[in-house]
Amino acid sequence: QVQLVESGGGLVQAGGSLRLSCAASGDFFSINAMAWYRQAPGKQREMVATASNTGSTNYAASVKGRFTISRDNAKNTAYLQMNSLKPEDTAIYYCAAHGVYGLGYNPDGLNFWGQGTQVTVSS
Repeated sequence: QVQLVESGGGLVQAGGSLRLSCAASGDFFSINAMAWYRQAPGKQREMVATASNTGSTNYAASVKGRFTISRDNAKNTAYLQMNSLKPEDTAIYYCAAHGVYGLGYNPDGLNFWGQGTQVTVSS
């Protein structure tokens, strides 16, 4: 099993910045992709950014140019630097690990999710 622990959420004024962290721990060999999703009240969960183990990244159009995802593979940690925050960025942010491989795991890989961290941007 894999545990994902997010940190760094909080309350910030519009235009401000926050940095989220997601640390993965447990019994696994590798993680293909780490990603951040968010879910605002009354809305569906949406992908915010993904980072593969080869360094490629992908962003939602709404955050491109403002958010940056990064990974420290040695620490099994992913980060989301969020700049120029807007009130519409307010949501619970979830970390995910996609394509996790370990002893006895499904050969197609497994997916794990963190508990989420609240980000609130005031206007």
